[in-house]
Amino acid sequence: MADDARIARIFRYEYGRAVSVLYRVLGDLDGAEDAVQEAFAVAAERWPRDGIPPAPAGWIITTARRRAIDRLRREGVGRSREAEAVQLALLWEPTAEPDDIPDDRLRLIFTCCHPALSPEARVALTLRLLGGLSTAEIARAFLVPEPTMAQRISRAKAKIRDARIPYRIPSAGDLPGRLRSVLAVLYLIFSEGYAASAGDRLVREELCDEAVRLARVLRSLLPDEEEVLGLLALLLLVDARRATRVDDTGELVPLPEQDRSLWKRDLIAEGHALVRDCLRRGRPGPYQLQAAIQAVHADARSAEETDWPQIVALYDQLLTVAPTPIVALNRAVAVAEVDGPAAALEAVEPLREPLARFYLLHGVRAGLLARADRPAESAAEYDAAAALSANEAERAFLLRRRAALPV
Repeated sequence: MADDARIARIFRYEYGRAVSVLYRVLGDLDGAEDAVQEAFAVAAERWPRDGIPPAPAGWIITTARRRAIDRLRREGVGRSREAEAVQLALLWEPTAEPDDIPDDRLRLIFTCCHPALSPEARVALTLRLLGGLSTAEIARAFLVPEPTMAQRISRAKAKIRDARIPYRIPSAGDLPGRLRSVLAVLYLIFSEGYAASAGDRLVREELCDEAVRLARVLRSLLPDEEEVLGLLALLLLVDARRATRVDDTGELVPLPEQDRSLWKRDLIAEGHALVRDCLRRGRPGPYQLQAAIQAVHADARSAEETDWPQIVALYDQLLTVAPTPIVALNRAVAVAEVDGPAAALEAVEPLREPLARFYLLHGVRAGLLARADRPAESAAEYDAAAALSANEAERAFLLRRRAALPV
């Protein structure tokens, strides 16, 4: 790997570690980010010439700490006792190696995903502080202007400061509820990457990659949390199909039509191993059950060999722990493969009102109505789905399906 590529990879992987350490000492997210960015700027200048150090994370943290000390000294006139205490902490803090600072990263994850922040702010901060994505990159991924995203991140940091959101790992009693927020943020990041809600691209690879990476980090920090294992398994099993989601022209390829020989078998094997680990623990949660469903899909050598009765049974379990309209809609798709489109349409009927503005509800009904030989009704649902979809690739797919209906 060329030095530039290695440095970029180190930046992405070590940025969150370094920010978390500096934030613990400084108590200032902007100051921590500035120091870490300055350290990486120095690395980009020196490493190609001097070589990448054996412990790049420790080098970055040490350099960032020195930069923070230099800044405090420059601003030292009239410095408060609190600022002096911070400088002393920076001076006496031992160099941290990556394995020595897991709690700092975990604290930062829970800070970024605190329930006091809006879901949009949680996603933006997680990508910014833990992923090291630039504001411009995050703005592009979510199709908002860069100033809008910058303002969103700035307000989130101010909220953390003004509300005195604690930089700590939740207590054992609070952990399950707070962990749900963290898992939801990572799942949202991946979902937006795998099926972008808007724009002309269906898949945003950078978001998929970042969600999987952060899920791996979370698993390394909380190896005994079943839902963390379940989320990582779910992301791996779905991500294994990413390359087959669109064809060479960028058009959406539905799951039954994907070339399964191109699915990444290493990710599938890893996902299966995590699902088996979850099953042995015997405490199934929503992400574990969703991962198990994806494992059944991955097992099938062709769409026709899919074990749909098992998938329906897993959705039945999932509905008991996550009784949401979206889960019920996905279950109806599986029911169609077991009991036919009429039974699935009956299952979808109670969902029409709560999901009236959700394009997939109309897309699912359109496909079921087409299978039930009701083309006029199917066409109307395809039109409704296309009108509600903000993604060009999905809209084009829906309109192609409508055009293929018998006249």
